Amino acid sequence: MRHLIDPTDLTVKEIDEILALAEDIIANRAKYSEALKGKKLATLFYEPSTRTRLSFTSAMLELGGQVIGFSDANSSSAFKGETVADTVRVIRCFADIIAMRHYKEGAPLVASQYAGIPVINAGDGSHAHPTQTLTDLLTIKREKGHFDNLTVGFCGDLKFGRTVHSLIKALSRYTGIKVILISPEELRLPDYMLHEMADNSNLEFREVRTMEEVMPELDVLYMTRVQKERFLDDEEFDRVKDSFVLDPEKLLSAKKDMIILHPLPRINEITRSVDNDPRAAYFRQVENGKFVRMALIYTLLKWADENKPFEHTPVFNEEYVISDDLRCGNHSCISTTEDVDHIFRKGSDGMCRCAYCEAKAK
Repeated sequence: MRHLIDPTDLTVKEIDEILALAEDIIANRAKYSEALKGKKLATLFYEPSTRTRLSFTSAMLELGGQVIGFSDANSSSAFKGETVADTVRVIRCFADIIAMRHYKEGAPLVASQYAGIPVINAGDGSHAHPTQTLTDLLTIKREKGHFDNLTVGFCGDLKFGRTVHSLIKALSRYTGIKVILISPEELRLPDYMLHEMADNSNLEFREVRTMEEVMPELDVLYMTRVQKERFLDDEEFDRVKDSFVLDPEKLLSAKKDMIILHPLPRINEITRSVDNDPRAAYFRQVENGKFVRMALIYTLLKWADENKPFEHTPVFNEEYVISDDLRCGNHSCISTTEDVDHIFRKGSDGMCRCAYCEAKAK
């Protein structure tokens, strides 16, 4: 049995197979209309979502399956204090696969250890969003035709933007990728990711402070909103919320075949006047999300039906240690609020990092 908790849980070959399946579904939708008849997806959404939750629901229904679940932690037993581990042990009695979104980083990883059915991370705090990554990859493939030798600019909130973190990890396994990080100092990519990128020989990257200085280089521009819900300080949010706004004037120097992606929702970081530009791919991106989730659900259930051995995600091998002496330093980590094993690994920067959220141990 397999889960999808982090983009790197899938090999490049497996990702390519899922993307190819998604394209086959697009071309032959009737062929898959009853592919998962009799199967149930449980959508466990502990924080608000429109696109991701409805995308999972639509994906399962179009495969002929059924959907159960909740869209708010307050409407679940979590409101009464039930742990993630206990919740998924209950849910596995009713469903065949779980899609979980949680405000605590690492919650889907905890779920994968106890569920006994496949678990898909539909976003955990500021940490990861692997199905958005598959959506982004399918969009890039359909729009550009390839992944290798692309220059990708990530703009806006790179500190809290889980979609950015996940896509960079995925792209780092292809060749000739150049990443340009465009953000104010307060919203720079986390240090642990910068260290990992520096150690990756496949990846060339640099940081800049303005969109305009790199626009002519970009094949893909990935815009993000500044996420108020991730800030503890309203003053800090107000200071950076309008840092980058994409408008037609800034696009004058862009390549004619550049594409603009955005995980949505947008606030004001892309003006409405950009929407009719053929390079604006963000609404096509949303539809791609449904098809790639159809392919992912189908694949994970197929693997489960083949009785592949149960696998923790990640596999806790010699790189990992369970320690009663170390604690995660991230207040948003699941390990700070629930009774879980305190699991750590040594990162490329030499620091011990939490297996659930990748924050430094203390």
